[in-house]
Amino acid sequence: MARKQKHEKEANHERWLVSYADFITLLFAVFVTLYAMSQTDKRKVEALVASMKESFGHVKTGASSERVNIIESTDLRLIPSKADILTPGKGGQDEGVHKKRSHAEIKDFEEIKAAIETNLKQNGAQDKVSVEVTKRGLVVTLKEAGFFDSGSADVKKSSYGLLAKVAGSLTRYSNPIRVEGNTDNVPISSRFFKSNWELSTTRGTNIVHYLIENYDFPPEKISAVGYGEYRPIAGNENESGRRKNRRVDIVLLAKETEGSEP
Repeated sequence: MARKQKHEKEANHERWLVSYADFITLLFAVFVTLYAMSQTDKRKVEALVASMKESFGHVKTGASSERVNIIESTDLRLIPSKADILTPGKGGQDEGVHKKRSHAEIKDFEEIKAAIETNLKQNGAQDKVSVEVTKRGLVVTLKEAGFFDSGSADVKKSSYGLLAKVAGSLTRYSNPIRVEGNTDNVPISSRFFKSNWELSTTRGTNIVHYLIENYDFPPEKISAVGYGEYRPIAGNENESGRRKNRRVDIVLLAKETEGSEP
C-alpha cells in the first residue's frame, strides 16, 4: 500500500517579524538606558550647580533660595556658609588659602574692617566680635561669651562658623599676626589652669592652632600670648567691664609696628 505523501509546509513569509520585533525591543532598551543616563547626569549637574551657588554665597531657604553676601569687599575671600559643621582640621580651607598673600596697608585695614562689620551685621554677631583699626594694625576682638565657656579655653563648636569667617578675611595678607588672650581680674584656680595667665595663654594658643591647621597661616608669622588680667580695656569693678576684658584679640600688625612688637 503506497504511503500518503505529506504536503510540504508552505513557506512562512512573515518570519522577518520575529527579527524585527527583537530589533525593536533592543532599540527600546537602548533608548530607555540613554534616558535613564541623561536623567542621572541632569541630577548630578543640578547638584553641582547647587553646590557652586552655595560656595559663592547662596543658601537654600525652603523652596526658594536667597542671596547671602558673605563679604562684600573684593579684597576678601568668600567663605562657605556651612558654618555649623566647620571644626578644626576639617573643611576650613579652600583654594584661596594657597594663593600668594599680599601685605596689607592702612587702607586695606579699613576695607577689611568695613567688610567684617557688614558680615557681622548680616549674621547678627555684633555682640560676639568687634573690629578696630589702631596704630598697631587691625584688631579683631573675639569676646569670651561668643567663643568660650567661662573658665574654659576650648573654642565652642557653635562658634567655628563665625571664627571661619573672621579667619577667612585675613588669609590673603602676609602681615604678622599676634593672638592675645585676656581675662578679667577674677582669680581662677582649677586642675586645668593655675591662674588667669594660663587660661589666657591657652585660649590664644588654641586660636593659633585653628588658624594654622585650617587656613595655612605661616607659623613663623603668627604668635600667641597671654596677658591674663593685666591689659584691661574696661574697669573690673562691675560685670559689664569684666565682660569686655574677657576676650581674645587677633591683631593683623601694620608694617610700621611689626618691629616694635615684643
